[in-house]
Amino acid sequence: QLQLVESGGGLVQPGGSLRLSCAASGFNLGGYAVGWFRQAPGKEREGVSCISSDGTNTHHADLVKGRVTISRDFAERTVYLQMNNLKPEDTAIYYCAAGGFSWGDNCPSPVNYWGQGTQVTVSS
Repeated sequence: QLQLVESGGGLVQPGGSLRLSCAASGFNLGGYAVGWFRQAPGKEREGVSCISSDGTNTHHADLVKGRVTISRDFAERTVYLQMNNLKPEDTAIYYCAAGGFSWGDNCPSPVNYWGQGTQVTVSS
């Protein structure tokens, strides 16, 4: 079965950190750009961060710029999203997606694979 699996979400206090992981099952993630999107209750899905297939290009949305780092481990076939200084407004379900790289918040585009999401809650 071809799928993406996210992990690393949870409950964290404001100012805390989390590292999300996105791993591929059944296909080689190395051939795709990988991005993270999030969706909060009652809000539209928004792009967070994206990394190209070779790892040389990255893009971060203005809302998280300076607070997140995206990286990929080709040996582990995993993409990581390190989030620091988390704020309550970062609370959302975070989804990873694999597809083609594009500059801007809507990356990757087009999307070939979606993960099922991991919940991130920032609260004291």
